[in-house]
Amino acid sequence: MKTIAIIPARMGASRFPGKPLHPILGIPMLGHCYFRTRMVPGLAETYVATCDQEIADYVTSIGGKAIMTSHSHNRATDRTAEAMLKIEVETGDRVDVVIMVQGDEPLILPETIGETLPHFNDPTVEIVNIMSRLRTREQFEDKNNVKVVVNQQKDALYFSREPIPSPWRGVEQVPMYMQVGVIAFRRDVIIRFNSMPETTLEKIESVDMNRVLETGGRIRMVLTDAVTIGVDTPQEADEVGRLMQGDALLTKYPQP
Repeated sequence: MKTIAIIPARMGASRFPGKPLHPILGIPMLGHCYFRTRMVPGLAETYVATCDQEIADYVTSIGGKAIMTSHSHNRATDRTAEAMLKIEVETGDRVDVVIMVQGDEPLILPETIGETLPHFNDPTVEIVNIMSRLRTREQFEDKNNVKVVVNQQKDALYFSREPIPSPWRGVEQVPMYMQVGVIAFRRDVIIRFNSMPETTLEKIESVDMNRVLETGGRIRMVLTDAVTIGVDTPQEADEVGRLMQGDALLTKYPQP
């Protein structure tokens, strides 16, 4: 399979404007995501999809490949799909699988991203999403963290910003799983997904993967024990900086 990674990024995030270029240990957040994604074995290439020239200039400055996309996209999947089709035109090659890595996951490990790929050996699997464990009740109740419940085959049942399953009896035995911003799609599936209108539960929860479930699709969830933080605030960026101190992956980044 020809697999590429695309990191969608824009400067105008409502909760944290300018987030992709916010420095963590002297490197823009997007740079951490890009360098780590490039380390994933088996990828044909890694790209950044953006509508902002400032982001594209940064990506070019570190030797990366930026794809300019429309300013009209509200969802990362829309931006990723547009970029994928442009990449196919530029390279003349058809993509089999695209891994969308959100640009606000600076702690993501290459092996975590790579864990999505073996699942595509099953021809019935069309979408693979990483999930991680929430460690505290405070994290479980934080609406910035998208929670997911799964069935016995580890396929998603539902995504919510509310704490699910219910913690009304306490959280000790509750599987507290959080969606991580790493989602891999078969090529035609992401195109089909973006051709569908937004669904009711997707809008209510502001979680686009509910569109898949609400229309009868399947999403294979893969659990990682690695610590992940989808950065939504400057305070979370500071926490990532503390966690990154001494991170061996930093030594593997290209040196300026």
